[in-house]
Amino acid sequence: QLQFVESGGGLVQSGGSLRLSCVTSGFSLDFVSVGWFRRVPGKEREGVICISDGGVITNFQDSVKGRFTISRDNAKNTVYLQMNDLKPEDTAVYYCATPKVPVCSQYIALTEYKYWGQGTQVTVSS
Repeated sequence: QLQFVESGGGLVQSGGSLRLSCVTSGFSLDFVSVGWFRRVPGKEREGVICISDGGVITNFQDSVKGRFTISRDNAKNTVYLQMNDLKPEDTAVYYCATPKVPVCSQYIALTEYKYWGQGTQVTVSS
């Protein structure tokens, strides 16, 4: 089954850091753009940040600028989300997926992403 596998979530205090990993399963990360998304219970899933196959980064959320960064290691088929200065409002399940059209854009609907993983829970306590 083609999908991403997310890991690295957990419970952290406000102001702390976490690094999430997103590994491909069944396909290579080469030539693939990857976005990180999150969903808070009761709310719709929202885009957080994206990295193109060429390494260009696109932020989808102003609230994470300067705190979250994304990187990739194609040799390990892994994309990372480094989250610093975490806030309680960052609490969510975090997912990664790839756009069917291989570009990063806030105008791409969630339905146009594929290979969603099961997500990893991030909980930030105040």
